[in-house]
Amino acid sequence: MTALVDIEGELIPRAQARWPDAVARDELDNNLANELPTIQINQIPAGDDDGVKLARMLVDIDTYHRTRAEAFTLAREVHRWVTGELRGSSTTSLVIGRTGALTLPAVRPYENTALRRVGATYEIFCHPVS
Repeated sequence: MTALVDIEGELIPRAQARWPDAVARDELDNNLANELPTIQINQIPAGDDDGVKLARMLVDIDTYHRTRAEAFTLAREVHRWVTGELRGSSTTSLVIGRTGALTLPAVRPYENTALRRVGATYEIFCHPVS
């Protein structure tokens, strides 16, 4: 049976290390406008596994920034990170195999007009380190 991992718990520290001037998190803070840029990483309650070892995690990643252009720039960087740098990487607890975008970065509505949100949905095939 597939041993599932906390993909948010794995990706958030890696994103924080990759973008030290941003805040990487799973839940938004009431002080979001004062904590920009922010990268929000959330596992979607979906995905599947092969029943043996490999899991396919679906992850939404939203970037928040002061302007649309800044949010898109950060979203493009995150896209390259997920589809390039994360692919084939590992930590002491997780091996990431194939990664891909299910939806490309696009503007997502957000009620606070003082900031902009751009997000994408990714699939990440991974398994715990054996």
